[in-house]
Amino acid sequence: MPARISVPDTSLRRLPDAWRQCVGTGRFDLALRQDYQESLALIQREIGFRHIRGHGLLSDGLGVHQPYEHAGSRGTRYAFTYLDQVVDAYLALGIRPFVELGFMPSGLASGDQTVFWWRGNVTPPRSHADWADLVRATVTHLIDRYGLDEVRRWPIEVWNEPDLDVFWAGADRAAYHRLYEVTATTIKEVDAGLQVGGPAVSPGGPEWLLPFAEFVTERAVPVDFVSRHAYTSGPARHVPFGTRQTLAPAGRLLEQFAQPRRDLAGTPLADLPVHITEFNSSYRPDNPVHDTAFNAAYLAPVLAAGGDLVDSFSYWTFCDVFEEVGIPTTLLHGGFGLLAHRQIKKPTYHLYAFMARLGEQVLAHGDDHLVTRDGTGRIAVLAWAPVDVTGRDPAPQRHTVRLSVPVGTGTAASAFLLRSSVSEQDGNVWAAWCEMGCPASPREGQLDALRAAAEPARRHASLPIESGRVALDLELSRHEVTLAELTPVVDETPPWWHDGLPLLAREDQP
Repeated sequence: MPARISVPDTSLRRLPDAWRQCVGTGRFDLALRQDYQESLALIQREIGFRHIRGHGLLSDGLGVHQPYEHAGSRGTRYAFTYLDQVVDAYLALGIRPFVELGFMPSGLASGDQTVFWWRGNVTPPRSHADWADLVRATVTHLIDRYGLDEVRRWPIEVWNEPDLDVFWAGADRAAYHRLYEVTATTIKEVDAGLQVGGPAVSPGGPEWLLPFAEFVTERAVPVDFVSRHAYTSGPARHVPFGTRQTLAPAGRLLEQFAQPRRDLAGTPLADLPVHITEFNSSYRPDNPVHDTAFNAAYLAPVLAAGGDLVDSFSYWTFCDVFEEVGIPTTLLHGGFGLLAHRQIKKPTYHLYAFMARLGEQVLAHGDDHLVTRDGTGRIAVLAWAPVDVTGRDPAPQRHTVRLSVPVGTGTAASAFLLRSSVSEQDGNVWAAWCEMGCPASPREGQLDALRAAAEPARRHASLPIESGRVALDLELSRHEVTLAELTPVVDETPPWWHDGLPLLAREDQP
């Protein structure tokens, strides 16, 4: 039995909200779909992200760049019909764009190399002057429609993972630097207060950060933030309609979060905000690990500690309305989303919902727990079971967190405990779906059953307060993540409530 940890009554610090500053999404035009908007509405009600980032804002699917010919001359019209609908929907749901400028419109592209099932063009512009015109027109339109003060709150990131040749033709660093310079300069010409940054490199591209810093410094190119991505999965082993991968320990994600500040120390970029604009366990949208309780327990320590290292870290992605490798063949297919299609919650969704219930004051933070308090005095404890990523040393079936928690300074004799949990047994839609026979297109009754199975287990209790403290013992099952909320009880029980009479009186009693 582990020793009981005495949680201090004094707050150590405020809990950073970097975990909710941004969330990822499939390409921009998917936001026109009903399922997408219903999923985002649910996410915003129960979690509440600040910004949303996805690919394809300038790709053909959104149709911003419209070249034409008339009377023997060529021209370009900029069409913002779909862009307006998407941004309007975002703002109505209380979430702002984290703008990623990409990919290249086919009418402006220098080549025909594309990425993804939906064929985003990843070649440099045929004309940098025309690219600058597109950027200027888009940013100016956004300001005209939504106001300068609003758009200044939207970070603008230049491209996506240019260090990988799948996302940027030849992974040509000099060509990316030129694109960045043209883009950033154009944005600042529109308004100097707009935020622009990059280089949005992959987990394998940190060596780009120092050359990027040297380039923007030598040429006095504007940069307001630095961005990169973080994943911990190994090479993909493909199976039909799926992928299997190894995983590094979750601490490797935190190491990747910390790397930009370490690499840029001593440069003019050292003190800039750092945004992790994509992170997850696997970088594949067809890896079943995303749907599991393991994924939630694996990422719990990352959400608890990541805000100490970066200004934002964006889960990739909020829902499974996502088509990089094609149309999903089953309801649960290893998609990135916190939500499956039809607003079905995965265990990692609940990890985020639990984070949203934490207080702003951090009282304690350990390897398996985070203890917080809010302004009302409510204590919220996030605790998680350890995971094993090797498969050689299985995680224990039981893990216990024992805490002595300060609960109020008043006269309350007891605290009300509400505990919510997801694990291999509870709140695990993946397990329920497998037990159901993995139906590719569940019928309505099956969907109802899956939604019910996806809800966390909830239990409650009355715990005694002794000398202002509660002894809280949390026994966690395999891959469990739990939220324990403690509130001092104000007893309003009427004096006749405990008068010794049974709740159901007999007919022969007066």
